[in-house]
Amino acid sequence: MSGFFSRLLDLLYPPKCVFCGRLLKDGEAGWCGACQGSLPWMGDAPEKACPPAARCVAPLWYRDEVRESFHRYKFEGRDFYAPEYGKLMAQCVRDKLGLDFDLICWAPLSQKRLRKRGYDQAELLARVLGAELDKPVVPALRKARDTLEQSSLEDEAARARNAAGAYELADPAAVTGKRVLLVDDIVTSGSTLSNCAQILLDAGANEVWAAVFARARE
Repeated sequence: MSGFFSRLLDLLYPPKCVFCGRLLKDGEAGWCGACQGSLPWMGDAPEKACPPAARCVAPLWYRDEVRESFHRYKFEGRDFYAPEYGKLMAQCVRDKLGLDFDLICWAPLSQKRLRKRGYDQAELLARVLGAELDKPVVPALRKARDTLEQSSLEDEAARARNAAGAYELADPAAVTGKRVLLVDDIVTSGSTLSNCAQILLDAGANEVWAAVFARARE
């Protein structure tokens, strides 16, 4: 997009912070300076264990402005938040995992939920990560059955039952012998990521890491 049209769009639709909704000042992009200083960054907090994935990293805790922003992204059609979320995730991956992996895939929605929502929020994040990190993005998994939202279930056992058998391999050749970065939106119990990682490893992936936008406190 040319500089002229970019400036015109900014006049018609002034860019706002994806977290608090305030108008962005000159020099700010995606999120405002106030949120940069106040967001619940994970920092050096211990990572969520999602075995058999080797590691699971996230830039943010899932609370306060992060939770409110993500609800708009997932349930209110704000798919244009994905580039800003993805940039945060990409920096987190660079800092904590490096780039020693071959490809990126994601934990997909069912076809029923995809038709209803109009986009797969985890796929959008994965594709931003692919562009930011210069890695191929592969639809290696598919949702075998529709499930309840993991966030709607209160305990870890219920989440584990909900995720069990929900995913299957879509492209075995894509992951055989490869090191895979598995992307999802929010990690709670880790059941979804654990199930998906096991499928990828059973298909011959050498190693699986995971990256999410935010991590829920347990």
